[in-house]
Amino acid sequence: MLAHAFLAVATAIEREHAPAPAGMIELTVNEFRRLFDALLLTAKHTIDTLLAWSRRRRRHQARARECHYRRWKQQHQ
Repeated sequence: MLAHAFLAVATAIEREHAPAPAGMIELTVNEFRRLFDALLLTAKHTIDTLLAWSRRRRRHQARARECHYRRWKQQHQ
């Protein structure tokens, strides 16, 4: 539980200091965990490549969410 608390606080601090740009979802605890794990557990990734991977992934999630909501609204009108 201590690890989850650390991730939640670190994610909240990052969201406060660097809000997500348009077209990208906010940083999630799970995404922060993935970045943290990749940075600590693998030596082949640099911070720049990890952040680029995270931005691409969050943009994709934002598009998927938007499409999902649009489809749901069309079906429930």
